[in-house]
Amino acid sequence: MNFSMIFDMDGTLFQTDKILEISLEETFQELRQKGLWEKETPIEKYRQIMGVPLSVVWETLLPTHPSEIRTMANEFFHDQLIYNIQNGNGDLYPRVEELFTYLKNRNIPIFIASNGLPNYLESIVKYYHLDYWVKEVFSIQQIKSKDKSDLVQMILEKYKIQRGAVVGDRLSDIKAAKSNGLYAIGCRFDFAQEDEFAHADFIIDDLMEIKEIIEEEEGVKP
Repeated sequence: MNFSMIFDMDGTLFQTDKILEISLEETFQELRQKGLWEKETPIEKYRQIMGVPLSVVWETLLPTHPSEIRTMANEFFHDQLIYNIQNGNGDLYPRVEELFTYLKNRNIPIFIASNGLPNYLESIVKYYHLDYWVKEVFSIQQIKSKDKSDLVQMILEKYKIQRGAVVGDRLSDIKAAKSNGLYAIGCRFDFAQEDEFAHADFIIDDLMEIKEIIEEEEGVKP
């Protein structure tokens, strides 16, 4: 297979922050009503760990709560995220469709590798009709290790990909690219942390900069 592009979802293609605060507030309000939370919603703490698997999210946000409470909170949060997506409260980042159309016209396969749960990812893909461009969506739930590097490796093996790039906003995306011999493109978007891009091959502020990378960098040009 020719040069391929593997994208993260949250904070890279989908503006998760537009539904994050709503869904997180709704979840902690549910916890308050059940007498399980008294403080403010820890939105800033969540922003700091954005991109990690949801199991880690709730271990971080509810460190002293038993596992069954974390599971309940996680399920409620997940349902609220999907509800808000389906009600149009989210959005793609600017120029996603423009970039995807360019890649499709260049016959560059597009994949998504995300820490999100399958139903959540499906709701985004369905609402924004991303399946027109995206060849397949992969969730971290498909990998026992819950390591994005292993998830990307699975994509490479399934589609016999030898050349490509991983595009994402967090360190896990950069590591997934480098550990699999791919180019790492860091997105300086909402949840990005500059120090995590130390080993990125490219850092972008606009998704259409990927077009320039593909066309201008000899080592990346398909």
